[in-house]
Amino acid sequence: MKIALIGYGKMGQAIGEIAKSRGHEIVSIIDIGNPEDIYSASFKSADVAIEFTVPSQALSNYRKCFEVGVPVVSGTTGWIEQINEVKKACENGSGFFYASNFSLGVNVFFRLNRYLAQIMDKFSDYNVSVSEVHHTQKLDAPSGTAITLAEDILAKISRKNRWVNEPSVNDSDLYIESIREGAVPGIHDIKYESDVDEIVIHHSAKSRHGFALGAVIAAEFMANKAGFYGMDDLLKL
Repeated sequence: MKIALIGYGKMGQAIGEIAKSRGHEIVSIIDIGNPEDIYSASFKSADVAIEFTVPSQALSNYRKCFEVGVPVVSGTTGWIEQINEVKKACENGSGFFYASNFSLGVNVFFRLNRYLAQIMDKFSDYNVSVSEVHHTQKLDAPSGTAITLAEDILAKISRKNRWVNEPSVNDSDLYIESIREGAVPGIHDIKYESDVDEIVIHHSAKSRHGFALGAVIAAEFMANKAGFYGMDDLLKL
């Protein structure tokens, strides 16, 4: 399979290495110095593009890929307010796969979080909060994974109305604590706390490898496809 990479930071490099180890060919690498190459013949020859950049560039990258007819797999977070535009493009024949986190373990964690929230809706003595820790180079806060976790909690727990990224005295607010330190790949915790005990579910990434492998597997799934897809489609959850 022919793969184009958009963004060649640490994640893009890890994805490239794993893709080649699985027998795929990297036909184009788009980074800060050559954005115009997205219109090149080599880029257009790709079966799929994998995009890991920054929120301010993501939507423009998607539009360009749709313009040249290359499906996109993206793990960039922080742009989700524009998701309806992407879904509309997919209705018109474009292909797009989005995940706030490509790790298999994290996606199992998402499912566990939804199940636990459904149970805990019945127990109002417990206050729920989310915390996430990432490396200091991560630009968005809270993380896309934390937002996904929080929105899944809000969908299940009626006493919470919105998530906030700073402490709040409003009991209906769901607090997401964001910490940036060292080179942490990603830690996420969901805590339910009462006066007598607490329940915590925890996921800690050991390296970028799980994210990069998941992105390549998503690209294998997405090659030459049209439509809007996510990890539930890939993992059949």
